[in-house]
Amino acid sequence: MAQPPRFTSKLLWFILAGYLLAGVCYACFTPAWQAPDEPAHYNYVRYLVEKGCLPVLQMGDYPYDYLEAIKAKRFPAEMSIDPLRYEFHQPPLYYLLASLVYRLTSGSLLALRLLSLLLGGGLLLVAWALVRAAFPQQPVLAAGTTAFVAFLPMHLAMTSAVNNDALAELLLASSLLGLVRYVRASVEVGPVGAGLRPAPTGPTGLGLLIGLALVTKITAFIALPLALVAILIAPRSRGERTRDGVLIFGLAGLLLLPWLARNHLTYGGIDLLGLGRHGQIVVGQPRTAEWLAQMGWMGLLQAFTQTTFQSFWGQFGWMGILLDSRLYLLLKLLSGLVILGDLLFALRNLGPARHPVLEQGNPEGCPLFRPTRPQWRLLGLLSIWLVLTFFSYLWWNLQFVQHQGRYLFSALIPLGLIFGMGLAEVLARARAWLVGGLCLSGGLLLAVKGLLVGGCDKWFIAFVAGAGMACVARGLLPRAWDRLINGLPYLGLFALDFVCLFGFIVPGLS
Repeated sequence: MAQPPRFTSKLLWFILAGYLLAGVCYACFTPAWQAPDEPAHYNYVRYLVEKGCLPVLQMGDYPYDYLEAIKAKRFPAEMSIDPLRYEFHQPPLYYLLASLVYRLTSGSLLALRLLSLLLGGGLLLVAWALVRAAFPQQPVLAAGTTAFVAFLPMHLAMTSAVNNDALAELLLASSLLGLVRYVRASVEVGPVGAGLRPAPTGPTGLGLLIGLALVTKITAFIALPLALVAILIAPRSRGERTRDGVLIFGLAGLLLLPWLARNHLTYGGIDLLGLGRHGQIVVGQPRTAEWLAQMGWMGLLQAFTQTTFQSFWGQFGWMGILLDSRLYLLLKLLSGLVILGDLLFALRNLGPARHPVLEQGNPEGCPLFRPTRPQWRLLGLLSIWLVLTFFSYLWWNLQFVQHQGRYLFSALIPLGLIFGMGLAEVLARARAWLVGGLCLSGGLLLAVKGLLVGGCDKWFIAFVAGAGMACVARGLLPRAWDRLINGLPYLGLFALDFVCLFGFIVPGLS
């Protein structure tokens, strides 16, 4: 069904309004300090304001026993958050920005939370622009990616708390938007004559954006290899690539150099990021080697997988507030359907083109499309973004037990793109009978297994069978319902935000 341009452009503002509504509720109703590491981030800002200089991470800044005690007692007023200073090694840009808000509002926690929320709103605008730049004929795909970033419950909770994540994600995404435009500057990825080529981002702007990201959070360092990949795949001469690389990496390095020099003088040796000092002071934090010795590889892998999945969607407070197990089952089913859709997308695009309209860009704005060769390059760049983020998450978990899916949020835009593409495939009218049949068959097999050997959750069987019947019914509905059907999963995520807040977070942490 054709999507009117005015409708698709308004989707962005509806998504942004919904995000701000839900985010303000999270910022206002989440009890103080009940977001991961929020007291330590707040203390960094307060130190800047009160001392007028950058803090130094020292022994004793991570009082493990005290932290566990204050978390267990739900941060009572008689227990101060002052000893929690273990984020003092972080790059300074977010904290310098937050210090301005701190001064204007006399240290209001709510004001600092709302600052993060506004930065998260900026991320939504960049997510929309990035997908539109890469796939100009797919506005609905841009809307789906943006809605996923906006309404993912755990991400909403984090962008409504005091931390440097939102600014780091915004600057990293802005850098990737610049890299996409840089690659597109001399090649058209849409249909000829579409008039949708974005203004190119020059190497100077890219260098500044990447440099700002580097002095915000260490996770943003993946922008450097991504910039290298973008330079290599851009259709330019060797001389132009060399010149652009010198400008991009040179400017980024100039912005980063003072921070690295300061850390060299402060922490000594080659501890330029303060990670060595951080590893020394976090005495008591569970180490992966300890868990491996206790649980073995299989036990550790199972704990890593389950906790990562749950905490990606929603595991709140200091990882202590879990959702109802049936909600996690629904989210597993949704994830499985998305993976199925992505496989269908890959299979459809491996063969020769059978639908010329999809080959040239669908005028209806449906994300069921066949990417052009330049678009495959951009998909590759976004895939590398996700892969580097995932491996950095694995690297961190090789040292410490940090099974927290929120560490993947720095690549939430490519994850949202994958989610939207897979969802579009399984919700397509042409897929209704195939997906419905697979779900009904899967539900039947699970029921038989449950009767014969047990071990199958009855709720999951019911959810799988229900999804199958819904897909079959979807194929019978008139085309006028298509727009609503495609938007239902995102409306469901929006509703889940309020279920998480008022059904779990507030009663669980009050």
